[in-house]
Amino acid sequence: MGGIRKDYLGEHFTIITRKANGDDDGSLRLSDNAGIAEPAVLSLVAQDGILKRFHDVAHGHIKEWAVRVFENNYPIVSTGAENAYGEKPHYSEPAYGYHYIIVTSSGSTENLSSVNKEAWLSMLMVIQDRMQWLYAQRKVSYVAVHSSYSGAAVDGAQTPHMHVVALPTIPPVIGEEIRTATRMYDERGVCPVCQIVKAEAGGPRMILKMGGFVAFCPWSPRYPYEFWIVPENHLTSFVKVTQKRLDGLATMIRATLGGLSNLIGDVPYSIVFHLSPETKNTKQIHWHVEVYPITEEWSGLERGYGIYVNSKSPEDAASELGGLCRREVAVMVDVD
Repeated sequence: MGGIRKDYLGEHFTIITRKANGDDDGSLRLSDNAGIAEPAVLSLVAQDGILKRFHDVAHGHIKEWAVRVFENNYPIVSTGAENAYGEKPHYSEPAYGYHYIIVTSSGSTENLSSVNKEAWLSMLMVIQDRMQWLYAQRKVSYVAVHSSYSGAAVDGAQTPHMHVVALPTIPPVIGEEIRTATRMYDERGVCPVCQIVKAEAGGPRMILKMGGFVAFCPWSPRYPYEFWIVPENHLTSFVKVTQKRLDGLATMIRATLGGLSNLIGDVPYSIVFHLSPETKNTKQIHWHVEVYPITEEWSGLERGYGIYVNSKSPEDAASELGGLCRREVAVMVDVD
């Protein structure tokens, strides 16, 4: 493992690591056994109408699980990382941390846009559990939650899953969001994300509003059909979110990913949770979820300059997504 390397001039990091067959790019496949044979640090099992927590070490290899958590066989960070630092211009620090995968058993042919709301709720509950444990560990500064779906181009059924990665440093994007939020609090006494929610609610970029959350296409999207899911109220701690609110988030994620899939088909996308660092004495942000459909290749402008050229306006994208996402909600309600 090559450590966490910082760019010469900018604020981006690179982790040099091995990349296994699907484990890092989100295309975890049942044909690879999806790590399901690995010991689980936590399994949720439905018994007597409720989800009970089990651990493989204590209870043997758990079967009939709804959600299970195991260590990634090819982690991008490790507690065994070499304790070595590099000096500028070749600055680096140890890639210390933990890398877990959360898998749902909803179905071998499904992905995150088609698993049911209950599976999403279970995964969100497990994400909370892992975050709470990870932030109690030494050297953990940030817990990143994300997943990517690789689309139909990847052979084999892809297992619905999320990555939970504990890092020794706060990612540059989150650091910039914290600095922006802090500056606006100091200058205006307001949260920038709360301002965004107020500006977008009911507007032309709005997709869906329900369960205490709003979904909208951002004003300046980097990807066609990019959208965000944001709590309506000012929430900074994901660990402290109630189960009732998690249920609303599960419904919103399932509806919007389902609507996206129905609109643009089986194309790659990433879902990324922008969460506050839940450590003592750290600044926090109004957390939210961002979804990036990968429908077009980036050019030199995007890659080299950070100037994004988008063929789909967020207003048109929201208009197209809105009806399909509401239809997904209607189907879920009818099923329930």
